[in-house]
Amino acid sequence: MNDKTKHILTQLRLHYSDTTTALIFSNPFELLIAVILSAQCTDERTNKVTARLFPQYNTPEKMMELTQGQLEHLIHDCGLFRNKARNILAASNMLAAHYQGRLPEQLDELMKLPGVGRKTANVLLSNLFHKPAIAVDTHVFRVSRRLGLAVGDTPFKVEKELMAGIPQQDWGDAHHWLIWHGRKICKARKPDCENCFLTGVCSYYQEIKN
Repeated sequence: MNDKTKHILTQLRLHYSDTTTALIFSNPFELLIAVILSAQCTDERTNKVTARLFPQYNTPEKMMELTQGQLEHLIHDCGLFRNKARNILAASNMLAAHYQGRLPEQLDELMKLPGVGRKTANVLLSNLFHKPAIAVDTHVFRVSRRLGLAVGDTPFKVEKELMAGIPQQDWGDAHHWLIWHGRKICKARKPDCENCFLTGVCSYYQEIKN
């Protein structure tokens, strides 16, 4: 780990050490569904939707009691709700048929589930099973590139760069730190550079300053 990365991680840890996922869940299946619903939807909105959904439908078997139309109605205020409903029902069926209703703990097995890509699988591995993983969502992608922790032009390339540059034991925490920094300071449209504690080592800030 180089000095710049070490400094960034130290500062992020100081400011965001108590952060975790903003999604509300009480079992592994609920987190799976929440992460699927959160695509192109804020965590705040996702939590409102799941608060409506989970009291009755929080296992694969219970979810399968719903028709496509019924599930669409329950999640209609979450973006891409038709496609998400289709994936949720298909994933529920697969979990019940092939995994005894339990989430698998391997990346490749998780990615077999409809609606689960690499980012979602990494979120589940890290948050549920405490396995070393870095999930690259829009915040992680933007913030890590602005800071200069990565230069890749795809989430997969950025993930590999972060895995190479950050100690494995910090992968899960760094994922949350970068997300929260992106939400609070390093926002997509108007980054709050004036109140950022990382401007001294930020590649993006050096560019706009010059």
